[in-house]
Amino acid sequence: MSQALDQVWAHQEQTYNNGDLYAFKNYGWDQVMANGGYLNICVRWDSDQPVSATLRDQIHAKYAEQYAKWFDTLRENGQRWNGWPYDQVKITVVGWAVRDRSLLQWTDNSVDIYVNDIRENAPQCAESRGRFFHQDGVYPGGTERHYDQSLWLTKGMGGGAGGDWGQRMGSEYFVGALGSPDVTILQHEIGHTFGLDDFYDWTPTGQNSFVMLAGSSPRITQFDAWMLRDWWRHLKPRYGL
Repeated sequence: MSQALDQVWAHQEQTYNNGDLYAFKNYGWDQVMANGGYLNICVRWDSDQPVSATLRDQIHAKYAEQYAKWFDTLRENGQRWNGWPYDQVKITVVGWAVRDRSLLQWTDNSVDIYVNDIRENAPQCAESRGRFFHQDGVYPGGTERHYDQSLWLTKGMGGGAGGDWGQRMGSEYFVGALGSPDVTILQHEIGHTFGLDDFYDWTPTGQNSFVMLAGSSPRITQFDAWMLRDWWRHLKPRYGL
């Protein structure tokens, strides 16, 4: 796969951030390393459908499971790959954002709840606790309950979007995939959170089925794994590793 991987990296370097991929400091890698091996998540519930405590916990578990599929690729034969420092990256949902509190059908305090804080016509968790808004790691709303990314679930949305801010897709799609081993759109969008490219107008030599090539694979493939590893190989010196 080396020829294809070299093509992908060269294309990214030529296409993004004015030719300097290293200038950007809020990739998913940066977030994990700044935290010391974990990520906190906000769910933006952009829907008028109610959520039971059971459904909430299922959403949390499925999201963490899908994230783990990416981090599992940074291990090989029980060993961390190429200096990757973490055996496990813990994913914790620390908040839910909603327009109407009555949609959330639980009374426990396991997550913070944010009501009718609207940005981009959708509810959000407090900006004072969001890494997207405070990339220096100083959170006016407190560090312990800060969130690094948002899982933005929008009623009626087709497809998805992803970046350093998190991942967005249809709420019906995500809930409908709770029983599936692979939530394809989520896996694809998490890839973008860690810098992986889209392939709308070209494909690397010899590669035509991988999750980052939308519609070609329902799950993370070996080529996806090696693209993620290539990002780590290039970025790890910024962390002194």
